[in-house]
Amino acid sequence: MYDLVAVASTPDLLRLVAVPVFAWAAVRDVKTRRISSDVWIPLSVLALALFLWEGTVAYRAGGLAWTQEFLVPATMSLGVVVPLAYLFWWFGGYGGADAKALLVIALLFPTVPTYTLVGVTFPFATPDLLTPFSLTILTNAVIFGAALPLVLAVRNAAAGRFDRVMIVGWPTHWREVGATHGRLLETPEGRTRRGLDLDALRMYLRWRGLDLETLRRDPDTYRDPASLPAEPNPPTDGAVHAVVGAETAGNDEPQTGSTSLESQAAPAAESDQGGTRGPAADPADPWGAEAFLADIEGTAYGTDPDTLRGGLEVLTSAERVWVSPGTPFLVPVFVGLLVALVYGDLLLSAVV
Repeated sequence: MYDLVAVASTPDLLRLVAVPVFAWAAVRDVKTRRISSDVWIPLSVLALALFLWEGTVAYRAGGLAWTQEFLVPATMSLGVVVPLAYLFWWFGGYGGADAKALLVIALLFPTVPTYTLVGVTFPFATPDLLTPFSLTILTNAVIFGAALPLVLAVRNAAAGRFDRVMIVGWPTHWREVGATHGRLLETPEGRTRRGLDLDALRMYLRWRGLDLETLRRDPDTYRDPASLPAEPNPPTDGAVHAVVGAETAGNDEPQTGSTSLESQAAPAAESDQGGTRGPAADPADPWGAEAFLADIEGTAYGTDPDTLRGGLEVLTSAERVWVSPGTPFLVPVFVGLLVALVYGDLLLSAVV
C-alpha cells in the first residue's frame, strides 16, 4: 500500500508554500491590479533560505549532485530568468509586481522539485535537470499568456463583435469604465492600442472632484480649463477603490481601500473671483489636461495631455467603448506554476 503523504525533500515540500501565495496574488491582481511588495518579502526570505539549504546539501554530496543537479540550474536561474524578468519589466511588458514575482520564482525554484503521492511522481514530464525549473514556470506562463488573446477573439466573435482590436479587448458601457482596469482602445480618430489608461482617468477625475457621469452631462463646461478646481483633490493612484492619503511606502503598487470613485467625487471648489487659485487656467489646454499632469507628483501611467484629452472626448460621447483588460501576468504565472509542478515543461514536451 502506498503512503498517502507526498514523498519529497524538505526544501521541495516547503516550496509548496508558494502555491497558495501565488493563487491569492493572482486573484487580487485580477480584482485590483495592486499587489503590495510586502507579499514578496517573506517568500523571498524563504526562497533564500531554501536556496542556501539545498546548495549546502548538494555541495556536501559533491559530484554530479553539486555540479549538474544544483550549480548549473541555479546559475542559469539567477543568470537567465532574473535578467529576463528585469528586461520584460524595463520594456513595459508587465508591471513591477509581476517582475518581483518572477524574481522570487527564480530564487525559489532553481532546481526541479519532485513529489511522490500514492505511487505517482510529479511532475509527469520531468524537465531536463540542467534546466532551471524557474525557466519552465516562465515558459509555461508565456504560453498561457499568449493564449489569452485567442480567448478574447473567440468571445468577441461568438457575440458578433468583429473589429481589429477584438483580440485585445471588448466593448464596455461607459458606466462600467469607472470600475474597470485596463486601457481605452479608442481615440476620436479611431481604434488604437495606446489609448488612455483607465487608472489615469480615475486619477484625473478624483483630482477634479468629478465623476464621468457629471462630465457627460455638460462636457462643454468641463472642457473649458476655467472650470478647474481652485484646490485640486488628491488624485490617488487610480485604483478602482482607493483611500485618499493612504500610505503607499514599500508597496509595488499602493494598497487600496474601500472608497469608490463615485463616493470620492466632490464638488469642484471655486475661488472668490470665479477663477482658479490652483492650476493655471490656460485657454489652450482643453480639459485642463496639461494642468493636471503638471500638478500631480510623478506621471499618470505615462499618459500625455493629448491622450488624456482624446480619451475624455470619447468617453463623454460614446455609449460603449472598446477597452483592453490589460490581463495581469500573475494569472498565467500562477497557472504556469501549477502546470509545471503537476505536468512539467509544456514547451519541452511540444518540441521533443
